[in-house]
Amino acid sequence: TVLGELEALANKVCSQPQLLQKRELWKRHGLFFENLHKYKALPSSADLVDKAKAASSTLKSLPKIFSDALKGVKLALAVAKELDAWAAFAGSIVNNPILNPGRAAEMAPAQAKGEEEEEEEEEEEEIIELEGKELKQRVQLLVDIVTVFVFSYTRRGLLDSDKLTVVSMMLLKILVRSGKVSPEEQMILIRAPPDPAPPPLPDLAKTWLNETQWAQMRTLEGVEAFKKCGKLLESMEQDSLGWKRWFTEEKAEIADLPRSVRDLGPFHRMFLLRVLRPDRIGAALSQFITDNLGPEYIEQPPFDMEASYQESTCITPFFFVLFPGVDPTPTIEALGRKLGITEANGRLVNISMGQGQEQVALNALTKSAKEGGWVMLQNIHLMQAWLKQLERALEVVEEFSHEEFRCFLTSEPPGLMQGRLWDLIPEPILQRCIKVSDEAPTDLKSNLKRAYSKFSQDNIDNCLKPKEFKATLFALCFFHALISGRIKFGAQGWSKKYPFNDGDLTICGQVLRNYLNNAENLGTDVPWPDLRYIFGEIMYGGHITDPWDRRVNNTYLLVLVTPELLVGANLCPGFKSPDSTKLEYVHYVKYIEERFPPEIPQMFGLHPNAEIGFLTNQGVAIFKTVSEISGGGGSGGGGGIEGASSIMASYQSQLPENLDMIEIRGRLRDEDYTPFVIVSLQESDRMNGLLSHMRSSMIELELGISGALNVTDKMEDLAVDFQLNKVNGLWAEKAYASLKLLNAWFADLLLRVDQCVQWTASTALLKSIWISGLFNSMSFLTSNMQVAARGNSLPLDYMTNRCQFYNTTNLDDISGLPPQGVHVHGLFMEGAGWELGKGEEEGYITESKMKDLHPEMPICNIYAVHIDIMSWESMYHCPVFSTSLRGATFIFQANVRMDPDDIETRWILAGAAMLTQDD
Repeated sequence: TVLGELEALANKVCSQPQLLQKRELWKRHGLFFENLHKYKALPSSADLVDKAKAASSTLKSLPKIFSDALKGVKLALAVAKELDAWAAFAGSIVNNPILNPGRAAEMAPAQAKGEEEEEEEEEEEEIIELEGKELKQRVQLLVDIVTVFVFSYTRRGLLDSDKLTVVSMMLLKILVRSGKVSPEEQMILIRAPPDPAPPPLPDLAKTWLNETQWAQMRTLEGVEAFKKCGKLLESMEQDSLGWKRWFTEEKAEIADLPRSVRDLGPFHRMFLLRVLRPDRIGAALSQFITDNLGPEYIEQPPFDMEASYQESTCITPFFFVLFPGVDPTPTIEALGRKLGITEANGRLVNISMGQGQEQVALNALTKSAKEGGWVMLQNIHLMQAWLKQLERALEVVEEFSHEEFRCFLTSEPPGLMQGRLWDLIPEPILQRCIKVSDEAPTDLKSNLKRAYSKFSQDNIDNCLKPKEFKATLFALCFFHALISGRIKFGAQGWSKKYPFNDGDLTICGQVLRNYLNNAENLGTDVPWPDLRYIFGEIMYGGHITDPWDRRVNNTYLLVLVTPELLVGANLCPGFKSPDSTKLEYVHYVKYIEERFPPEIPQMFGLHPNAEIGFLTNQGVAIFKTVSEISGGGGSGGGGGIEGASSIMASYQSQLPENLDMIEIRGRLRDEDYTPFVIVSLQESDRMNGLLSHMRSSMIELELGISGALNVTDKMEDLAVDFQLNKVNGLWAEKAYASLKLLNAWFADLLLRVDQCVQWTASTALLKSIWISGLFNSMSFLTSNMQVAARGNSLPLDYMTNRCQFYNTTNLDDISGLPPQGVHVHGLFMEGAGWELGKGEEEGYITESKMKDLHPEMPICNIYAVHIDIMSWESMYHCPVFSTSLRGATFIFQANVRMDPDDIETRWILAGAAMLTQDD
């Protein structure tokens, strides 16, 4: 029963003195230690542990309760849900040992009855009956302690990026089950669904608000708390300046709200942040959790190996997830020395897994289990084919394990191509383990300190050019910190997660020393280009598969590993390379500690907007994860596939008919089949395929809902996606690269169909092609080169496209086709801005405006030229991608004009690129 599980958990809490000693935790819930005499004084921690051990032999198996972290969280939530029901079981709860410690002494003889008779009767202690408010307070205290204990256990095995998501999901469930938040409000906060038919977006709001946000705000008008504030959209239209002022606040979560919504509470304030300022939702959630659950749910104490060991048994292995800069081996060895278990006395066996170690590991596991030793199996992710044997071996040794036996497993987290952790490690192994995910700090200062700690004064002393070695080594460590920290900015930082590691750094340090020693022996200068090539192309570049990421990596080295290091060059804004003639190793360590400035995106070469983009993606990811876990049904969603009926009907009514390809091709003569016409036909064929698939899948779902067809998994998935405002996976396979939500994606689809209809209505090319609306933009650009090559009798292989941007975004400002090439529109800049030119002068790339993440680019004339006459003077080699995910969505390289005094490295490090879609 739930009550029985509660008592078991309470016993576990009794064995954790550090929880019982948290005076503030008890006070916060209204029960002061000064009043605890009413319920019997708590015994000492040692006595309490002894009594708990004597209470039941089954206590030894208590850690099994925690074998699955998710089960623990569900238990804590179930505890909260049953609060009122427990009030009816006052007598039973009072008998719990944590409520009345005297019961611990009474439980032992009761369980031993039948084995031997007690010679002395236990003196019955007074039991205090609790009623009414006191009982509810006591039960709530139990609930709170169990919840924080279970969450602490869960959090220990979570990645840092997932901790806020899990606690947010838990708090929302607690609030719903306690009646403080309605299920409908919860689902609106999680999904932020846009209204299907919002009023037109006012012109005044178009400068800072988009159509999707406006439609989402219309949905909020239906929330009870917002109804009391009047009509939300009218308020935004009438008080546009007040809303814009709040929207532009740096910390909108604590800024004063506009007048009409100033009385909203913290929970409903998050609705506005969710829609208008998703970059601040993470900070708002953290504060909301602190206010409702307590700071211990946000502020995590350092990992305590000794405390974790107390929770383990001989049948619960430890599973450590490995991260750069964190090695659990010294921590385990230190605990082993305290307990008399070391490699010297043969009771600790440390095996680094690799080829040929399989049987060695199994033998060591069996021997340690019998004799009560410890065994460490490191890097088990390298032995995936063998892990089934390990799984079976762990099951077998349970039968005869010595109580002092412990098993420690370590593994790196899965890479981008490997999926989830349970795809890498068998799930049964993970379920039986106590999981520990102790990540090192990822800020730039911590990364630099950790990188420099991989070297010592001996490394400096072994170099014949100590001045150059110290300065270059420090720059190399800073470079390592930069490329490790840049990953948090998403695709604008790196398009993929690359496994840069400490081995890359230390080997580069050795290469540096060897090259400098050779230079000294030969009497030559420091070979800066050679060092940059080895570091960038071979060592670190060996991990990098994307050419644009490789360019960023090499540019960092070009800026950092230079002769200017020896004369105090700036490594980043506010942080110089120190004078290497005056400092030794320990002084560099002190210099990092004392002189490193606060971290800002500019230190990576990025614009502050990059951080806004990172925080926005983080906030969206939290609710996306919660939504996917919650599923498509449930409260507020209509329940099951029936809840998708109205949404699907709206899309069915708007879905256009297929293009009549027979009629279109029938109008064309043989000479009409130019490269551009062929592209238009290809685009129309692909559009018809997508429209047909969408139509048939919605008809099938409609028949399934009505009962005319059996409901299949595909139908269920489509219904769930409708309710989650998510593009169906099978639709996406036949469509184009896009990160938009379903409502925005569908509106985008209608525009694409319109372009196909207009393009195929005649054989003439449109005066400007919406390049964002093409399935295959590169085929259109290739056809542009084909036309130029044929017209000028030039080989296609030697043609390239050149871009020239006009000083307008308005299509009405252009009258027809350009003299050469084509007009395109629909491009956006990321990582930079655009300054319009004066008169006939072309504009140029410039600094971004704050909070303008994807400024629209002007209309562009793209024409093809021979590569020999293509000039890149004062031009930035700008990659163009379909979406902000970059990587595989690359289309082509555009030439983007720079200011004559500008340098290209600035925009490379800023991650400046053009996109064909504003996500």
